[in-house]
Amino acid sequence: MTAELVRGQNHVLPQTRLEIRVSAGRPIVAGATLSDEQGKVRGADWVAHPASPGVPGLEVSKQAAADHRLAVDLGALPPGAERVNILLALPVTDGSQVADGGGGPVRFGALAAPFVAVTGLDGSEIASYTITDLDAESAVVALELYRRQGAWKVRAVGQGYAGGLAAMLTDQGLPDGPALAAEILDAVASGVARSVAAPPQRTAEGDRVRQAAPPAQETHGTAAASSANSPHPATASAPDGHVAQAQAPSPVQTGPAAAGPATGPAPTGDGGVPHQPAPTPSSAARTPVRSDEQGGRPDGHTQPTQDRVDQPEPQTATTATPASTGGPVDYTHPARRTAAPPAPAPAPQSAQPGAPARPVAGDATGWSMEERLYNQVWGMFEDLARTAAAYRSAVDFAESRMEQELDQVLTDPRSRISGQGDAAREAARAKQAKLVEQAREVLDRDVAQLSAEADVVEPALPPSFAAWDNPVWHAYRVPMEAPMALRLGDLHLPECADLRIPMLIRLPLERGLWIDSGRTSSSATASLADSEETRGLAMDTAVAHAARLLAVYPPGDFAVHVIDPAGSAAGSLAPLRDSGVLADPPAAGAAGVSEVLARLTRRVDLVQMAVRARATDSLPPDVDTAEQLLIVNDFPHGFDDRAVTQLRYLADEGPAVGVHLMMVADREDAAEYGPILDPLWRSLLRLTPVPDDHLADPWVGHAWTYEPSLTPPGSEVLSDVLARVADARRAWGR
Repeated sequence: MTAELVRGQNHVLPQTRLEIRVSAGRPIVAGATLSDEQGKVRGADWVAHPASPGVPGLEVSKQAAADHRLAVDLGALPPGAERVNILLALPVTDGSQVADGGGGPVRFGALAAPFVAVTGLDGSEIASYTITDLDAESAVVALELYRRQGAWKVRAVGQGYAGGLAAMLTDQGLPDGPALAAEILDAVASGVARSVAAPPQRTAEGDRVRQAAPPAQETHGTAAASSANSPHPATASAPDGHVAQAQAPSPVQTGPAAAGPATGPAPTGDGGVPHQPAPTPSSAARTPVRSDEQGGRPDGHTQPTQDRVDQPEPQTATTATPASTGGPVDYTHPARRTAAPPAPAPAPQSAQPGAPARPVAGDATGWSMEERLYNQVWGMFEDLARTAAAYRSAVDFAESRMEQELDQVLTDPRSRISGQGDAAREAARAKQAKLVEQAREVLDRDVAQLSAEADVVEPALPPSFAAWDNPVWHAYRVPMEAPMALRLGDLHLPECADLRIPMLIRLPLERGLWIDSGRTSSSATASLADSEETRGLAMDTAVAHAARLLAVYPPGDFAVHVIDPAGSAAGSLAPLRDSGVLADPPAAGAAGVSEVLARLTRRVDLVQMAVRARATDSLPPDVDTAEQLLIVNDFPHGFDDRAVTQLRYLADEGPAVGVHLMMVADREDAAEYGPILDPLWRSLLRLTPVPDDHLADPWVGHAWTYEPSLTPPGSEVLSDVLARVADARRAWGR
């Protein structure tokens, strides 16, 4: 799977024999340098350039070109070489840029953003990086391949030099950098006639005009010649290879594909370069990345191992195809249903020149407004994760660079006590502070835009996505169909604590929930002197989640059962009990626990057998086919070995047939069972009743602070919503 890097981000390289592909809008020079562990190039023989295209482990192009392929063999590098820097530069002759054989601006800011990709020898793409925000630079360090703890990684650098190749090579430790730069540019200038121009610009797929096939009497050779001379050859050929008759094909309307979040987990650490600001996040320009990895804690890890936030499955819109207009070939897909295309996404509002477009709620892709908002929220989550990763990598890079410079000062005995050493130390610290300040400016800019987008998106969310203080609940009506996702709380990072991203989880629930009533690392929890207060907050959180599930499902399509062996949660359960939305009164005592577990276990068994036999119509009339939620309070009190086994069975097998588990428990209280319950805890998504940084995103592994979604103090919104749910259930006889 390809990793799309941002400036400062790194990615592990799975192999040592690689190919670097460079694509630009006009001919540029591509080269590479080798450096030691301190980042210094030992000599000109460690530089691969058009005048000397081959060095051990590297081979580059001999001329300027719009597209380059550089060969890298990390296992064949000379001794002492720990880093490989991929360099890009504009060819300059007599003060003019050599591009397409003519002059032009000598800066990358006037060209399209260069694209660099690291691929395997089979062409499979490993990582890619688009170098944006270049301006006056005429040379840039695109990528850095480096060895860290015996493994090779690639880092997106994007460090530009307005002084060109001479400044770049000098910065890498070559004292004769200007002379070598002149040699490289002279070699490029002598081969201007051999410069490879950029390929013809491709037309966007959506704007490409489908042309009819050539007439029947046209020979194959003539058709081939006309296609070869056309910059965009397009012939309507049948799938079997026969040429269709010349006619206008029927138009095909294609629905937008849903933009899910990038879900491949990206490595963290190792630093980054903040010399150029990262691109501003935009919900309209997010690039979806598909991954098969599921969220959740890895098996075998115990607390305080972080949970991963459940990542959504990308929502693919159904393609609508009009009926075929006739002809020898019918291109209508038999499995596609005919449906009206979705309404177009809202267009961004106009903004002042040079300012980012004003955010619009629902401008992500999707078939419905609910799907668009869902994808937009997850896009905001991904944008914040990546911009924070770039900031942290940049800060790490600035710290490591300052440490290296200070080490160099301290290694010279003459500079330890002299004024020269003090000046060098101050210069290193000033440089580090400047780099951190630049990275912070980029982070603040991105966070400001995401905050503006959050201010627009939050009021537009439907009840299933909205917080309890959202005005949408005051106009609540019981829905007639289930939503696609549910809000469980908010997530934020320490760098921008004021920006909250809704935590959405897909429905129906694929994992049970565990509301941790024990003490966590959170300072808010540590301030609670009374453990009973923590348990009460945990049960309040469980009731709020259960009430939201009841509110977003159609009447009778969701049922809630409660096990409260000692009756300690009577106060928290009052809204559910008083409104009459519970399927049965809370079960108390060992007998009540056994009865509820036996009934739900029987339901799971019967539904599983009916599904396997494809005989769901033959279920007994006493089996409730609605989604079931079991809230278990104060586990393991009141549970014997048989009840524990049944509980584990419901956690493992229940979600597939509509039986879901919500545990309100302290793991330490269940320590007497030993490791037998470890699979149970790992199968549940752990949530906390107070803010706690135990969740990790699937991209860069940030520790996100989770805050539960609770009703505001003194608000009656929960009771009002549950009363309407109860009225709707009675009206439908459920």
